[in-house]
Amino acid sequence: MSDTGIGKSVKRREDLRFITGRGRYTDDVNRPNQVYAVFLRSPYPRARIVSIDASGADEVAGVIGVFTGKDLSADKIGDLPCGWMVKSKDGSDMKIAPHPPLAVEVVNYVGEPYGIVVAESLAAARDGAEVVATEFEELTPTVSVANATAGAQLHTNVPDNVCYLWELGDADATNAAFAAAAHVTKLTFSNNRLIPNAMEPRAAVASFDAATEEFTLVTTSQNPHLERLILSAFVQLAPEHKLRVIAPDVGGGFGSKIFVYAEETAVAWAARRVGRPVKWTADRSESFLADAHGRDHLTTAELALDGDGLFQGLRVRTRANLGAYLSTFASSVPTYLYGTLLAGQYRTPAIHVEVEGVYTNTAPVDAYRGAGRPEATYVVERLVETAARELKVDPAALRRRNFIAPDQFPYQTPVALEYDTGNYEASLAAALEKSDYANFAARKAASEQRGKRRGIGFSCYIEACGLAPSQLAIQLGAGVGLYESGEVRVNPTGNVTVFTGSHSHGQGHETTFAQVVSDKLGIPFENVEVVHGDTGRVEFGLGTYGSRSIAVGGSALVKATDKIIAKGKRIAAHMMDTNADSVDFSDGEFAARDSNQKLTFGEVAFAAYVPSNYPSSEEPGLSEKAFYDPKNFTFPAGTHIAEVEIDPETGVVDVVNFVAVDDFGRVINPMIVEGQVHGGIAQGIGQALLEHGIYDDGGQLITGSYMDYCMPRADDLPSFDVDMTVTPCTHNPLGVKGCGEAGAIGAPAAIMNAVTDALGVVDLPMPATPERVWRAARG
Repeated sequence: MSDTGIGKSVKRREDLRFITGRGRYTDDVNRPNQVYAVFLRSPYPRARIVSIDASGADEVAGVIGVFTGKDLSADKIGDLPCGWMVKSKDGSDMKIAPHPPLAVEVVNYVGEPYGIVVAESLAAARDGAEVVATEFEELTPTVSVANATAGAQLHTNVPDNVCYLWELGDADATNAAFAAAAHVTKLTFSNNRLIPNAMEPRAAVASFDAATEEFTLVTTSQNPHLERLILSAFVQLAPEHKLRVIAPDVGGGFGSKIFVYAEETAVAWAARRVGRPVKWTADRSESFLADAHGRDHLTTAELALDGDGLFQGLRVRTRANLGAYLSTFASSVPTYLYGTLLAGQYRTPAIHVEVEGVYTNTAPVDAYRGAGRPEATYVVERLVETAARELKVDPAALRRRNFIAPDQFPYQTPVALEYDTGNYEASLAAALEKSDYANFAARKAASEQRGKRRGIGFSCYIEACGLAPSQLAIQLGAGVGLYESGEVRVNPTGNVTVFTGSHSHGQGHETTFAQVVSDKLGIPFENVEVVHGDTGRVEFGLGTYGSRSIAVGGSALVKATDKIIAKGKRIAAHMMDTNADSVDFSDGEFAARDSNQKLTFGEVAFAAYVPSNYPSSEEPGLSEKAFYDPKNFTFPAGTHIAEVEIDPETGVVDVVNFVAVDDFGRVINPMIVEGQVHGGIAQGIGQALLEHGIYDDGGQLITGSYMDYCMPRADDLPSFDVDMTVTPCTHNPLGVKGCGEAGAIGAPAAIMNAVTDALGVVDLPMPATPERVWRAARG
């Protein structure tokens, strides 16, 4: 087996350019004769725009123009759409608030853009923005998700600020389960608002060619084809064939760069308006204010158990903050990506969830690493851990008692999903051993002797990745299919260029996709180049999010390589004077079964382009495309165990050990997978202990910088102990499941279960800051 093939820890080939400063990000792109943009942003959470006086800016040297929402509206630029329609439980459509790229009459959150200043230099644009005089009439804001339905109405078409009241599951069966229950565990908790904070801020460089009427937009996007589709079909910026979107190297996304934002829309429009390329890069303050935020749920949940400790019912009521407007996928995150995962790893026969999505005068809320799955896992795993404590049962034993067993797959849950495979006991057993769970009591006693409190917490999570199939997703409200494209183009000399509709922004696609293709074709890893992120070069695809890239994008490439091999067999058969059915392909060689003849992959590739000895029925060339539409979700799962030690005098939580045993199916590159898990755990610990996006009662973001929004640092984290079990996915050709979000899904519940165990309290809000922990330690 090749040392660069599937299953090998090949070093990431893209890292060389990143660590030597040769990455090419959007802010590195400069066009001849370009100008610069700065946005006018609302200082109020809710206000009417009375007037905008740009005369002062017009006097600033270098300012080319000041444009407002009215200018875009006059050019018939449409609203930013939401890409997933959700129906309320009464069958009515969700209520969509109008969302112009630049506010026209009313601003609805601090930081909402309502104008754009274009100038010869960034300094001139900033100076011009400073002297634009805008008169606002302040309106009463509705800020708190808890009081959203009782607050001032944000949008005239949305009574009580309720976008939808959605449900899933059997309410009658669930109520019956609770009526017959021997024990009920009930918790009310919040899932704190998070601000993504990708290393690279959002940016856009747009140019317009008046001769061809073509736009080129370079931007920080996780899915450039979807960006182009939305900007053409819905926003009406330009016909799709006249708009090229390029996403070069992207410095992290975590979901926040999936969406189509106001800024790149306005920058592209301005490029045509001023007749010159326009560039904008967010500063960090803008990122805090205007990037889509994540999470922000209030939930009451109950778990019903019988006398043997078997789960009988789960009842969940959640109010989800959607922010001031619906972002691109905002409606689906607290519904189909949340409610469908509430079965967890357990055989709970009756589940019912009700979700109320509400508008508030805060930044829009959308997918953030995990997107609904961390919220669902937090609900389930906090309940299970609390039930174990109330029943005085070992938390591992209670979970084992209720696990779906390996011989019960495929397993139909009460909340729509059918799990294809899994072995939850294997992950739990490995995690227990690696965490030295048997000796925890001794470590706890040693901590107590030093005046510290030690706790341990479990999180047995499951997630759904590779959203599919397209037909089902569209029936449930998705605006597009969820397949992926791949093209494998073999050059005459036998090296290969791979084009994928997926997009890499830290995942390592240039390495893992090359491993897959080189392994399939039996050619050197170095001979495979991976191209992505350019709608002008790559077939239409749906990008990267939801841990879908290898399961969906990788499977598309496998289908394309299968076509390459099939054609190669036909060419080789002609060259060796035999039948294609009698040709085998292995390790880069075509071999005739009925003789000792062999041809290398390179020889066949050359023959495909220099057809001196070539079957007349075949077209020249060796290039194939494929689309892959999954038959089902994939279902990564695992067990995370956190151990913490708390100083009751200061409230400081020290994460002394963290074990993660995950089942990602077949693993392409173990090193890259471990890196993904490490990053996810760090973000999950950040949510549990440190991060919280907070608005005050007046609607001002008071955690709008790193002075107030606390990010995890190296000294907040232990050395993670990561391992894997493997149950291959049954319905994709690679047997893979996806790994990018698992750490962020499992970690918060594991940490909070450990903290509450150490403190001996039922619940504590996230994040478990030193102040909160200090107060809890004192009762």
